[in-house]
Amino acid sequence: MASSPCGHSNFDSGLEIKTRSVEQTLIPLVSQITTLINHKDQPKKSERTQAAIHRVGQAVSVAVGRFVTVGEAIATENQELKDEMGQACFEARRAGDTIAQLTDVGPALLSPSDGPVTVFSDRTGMVKAARLLLSSVTKVLVLADRIVIKQIITSRNKVLVTLDHLERVSTFQEFVQIFSQFGNEMVEFAHLTGDRQNDLKDEKKKARMAAARAVLEKCTMMLLTASKTCLRHPDCESARLNKDAVFHRMRCALEQVIEIVTEARSCGENKILPASIYNGINNFKSSVECLRENLNSPSSQSIGSHLEALVERTEDFTDSAYTSHEQRQAILSLCQLARLEAQQLVQAWAEAQSVHAEAATEDMEVAILKTCQSASELRRELHKVAVIRAADLLKVHGEQLPLRALKAAGAEGNLEAVAEYSRTLTEQKEQLVETCRLLCHVSGTEPLEITCIHAEETFHVIGPQIVSAAQTLALHPSSKIAKENLEVFCEAWESQLCDMALLLREINDVFEGRRGDKRSYLSLPRPGKLSANLKTAKAVKLDAEEQTSMAKQGLELRLLSSDVDTEVEKWEEQEHDVVRQSQSLASMAHNMYLFTRGEGLLKTTVDLFHQAEVFSEEGLQLCSSLRALSTQLVDEEKSVVVTEMEKMLALCQQLQMGARSSVQGKTATFQKVDSSIQTTRGLLTVVLSLLPTCHKLTRKYKSEKSSLGSLQDWRERQAASKPVKEEETPNKDSNGFGVKTLEQHIVGLNLLESK
Repeated sequence: MASSPCGHSNFDSGLEIKTRSVEQTLIPLVSQITTLINHKDQPKKSERTQAAIHRVGQAVSVAVGRFVTVGEAIATENQELKDEMGQACFEARRAGDTIAQLTDVGPALLSPSDGPVTVFSDRTGMVKAARLLLSSVTKVLVLADRIVIKQIITSRNKVLVTLDHLERVSTFQEFVQIFSQFGNEMVEFAHLTGDRQNDLKDEKKKARMAAARAVLEKCTMMLLTASKTCLRHPDCESARLNKDAVFHRMRCALEQVIEIVTEARSCGENKILPASIYNGINNFKSSVECLRENLNSPSSQSIGSHLEALVERTEDFTDSAYTSHEQRQAILSLCQLARLEAQQLVQAWAEAQSVHAEAATEDMEVAILKTCQSASELRRELHKVAVIRAADLLKVHGEQLPLRALKAAGAEGNLEAVAEYSRTLTEQKEQLVETCRLLCHVSGTEPLEITCIHAEETFHVIGPQIVSAAQTLALHPSSKIAKENLEVFCEAWESQLCDMALLLREINDVFEGRRGDKRSYLSLPRPGKLSANLKTAKAVKLDAEEQTSMAKQGLELRLLSSDVDTEVEKWEEQEHDVVRQSQSLASMAHNMYLFTRGEGLLKTTVDLFHQAEVFSEEGLQLCSSLRALSTQLVDEEKSVVVTEMEKMLALCQQLQMGARSSVQGKTATFQKVDSSIQTTRGLLTVVLSLLPTCHKLTRKYKSEKSSLGSLQDWRERQAASKPVKEEETPNKDSNGFGVKTLEQHIVGLNLLESK
């Protein structure tokens, strides 16, 4: 009997899959192996069945062989992984060979007693070989994923070194030179971490990564102006404090990213999130309902203490100076009602126990329902209080009166007025911080809790930074750099208020059971791709009249982006390139819609044109994916896709050229905005028309995918991931080597499903 390469391997231990790319890569292999093992065990096998099993076994062996070749190449180029990767590759190749042997059945099947060992006679051996193959392939993928993590760490280290140099510069010339390098390194880091964020399976980690990346994106501009102000006024203490706070926050955000990707023990993920009332009430209701199923449950004895812990958390609402008397009384009354209902439940439970009831009595059922209802009413009231508080604050702070007053007082050199308005801003900051804490209690999901905490921390940090920037301007009222610096910090405050409005909408959507809109797409240009025109263009905002003129186009853009999101949700393969790229386009289009309303992350026309350029690049990537898809199609189907793809290509080029064109004057700038929005709308219209067709065709041809990559493919992608010189214009995505390369060598295993 053929020996099976099983048993002494420990590859299946400790291999937690943390990314979607690894998971999606393994799905075809799991499917094929499962089908192979679960073939019908009939006494008589037809020649067709034998031939099919033989083809599958050989295909698995060949695909694994090519997969292993890539793994071995990775091991050669990454010495720290050589031993582990080599062992995993060895086990995978051995398991693949065993599967090929066990499926090597001849046209005339011999009896099990005198014929060769096959899948028909040694099902146990096949199961062991399959298990080893899956575990060793998983090991190779997880090890390859470490390279992605290594790239992020290397990129972070480069950013930190340059950040240290920036902090120590003493001349403008040196600062400009180093900041240019810093900007390129931050772009590279942003793309690496953005790809990682999208790949993470854990939603909490994705939310924490999004928060850290948002800090880095916003702090980059703050670092520029704060450093310039400090260089211009080296003896100004408030300028130094302002600059130091930015550098400190950037370092903390960089560290948080690394903690997330490496899962360091000090990672905030391991710190317990503040206990939210929303989750506490859900847990309380679950423990109450458990009494129905298990009358002897010990949870009945802790109902009272559990409820009291919940009531204690409501003190964040009732103790707040900003909670009205009516709201406070409503919360206290509902807490008391919940106590009374819980007491009735405990009494009903005791009575059921005394008569040795086998199921919940009628009185107990009523008490359970009333207790859960009172808890739900308490949650509803707390949600209403938090949401009303947040909405009122956003409405009041939307006028930005303290910020305007601070700017005016600073420009006049009025230190007393700056101090007075700083106190007003500090009070507003405390209100916003407390409101974020209340929203965290009622947010409904852990990712939203993390976003609330991020908002709380942001207001807590930016408030004092605005004050120090205003003090600097008051001390140097004629300084253009100090004025620009204060403007940047005020814009960051306004941006966080916009983010808080989006967060409030998402919390409401969760509470009401609706699917909220997706978080904003934080996009940055590819290295060397942002045109010089965008760097030197004057940043302006749309005025009220221009926003009114753009309202109809903006609304159409929003509806189109929503339709694209709805269409891609129909796809079974959510990791398909067409799906991911279409989602990115829809998200960026939503950002552009918010710009037409004077909301969102895009504050000025320069931001919009930057977003339009990134949109065109993503559209070109989608064209490449569609071109690859079209190669699988027959003439009639291919012509439909190619025709629409050519329209998209022309629109992408038009949008890119328009975004890079230089304009002067208010009228010309508005016309450029109008053109960018119209072209974006046209592009989304084409995407929306293509998605149903592509979905139908991918489903039709899914079973025929059998593309097996080569070692040369991997080397080309590895070369594409290396930093490029400024004069180079790479056409490939600069995301670097990831699991997707290995993924190509597993895709070929799909062929079994068509047999």
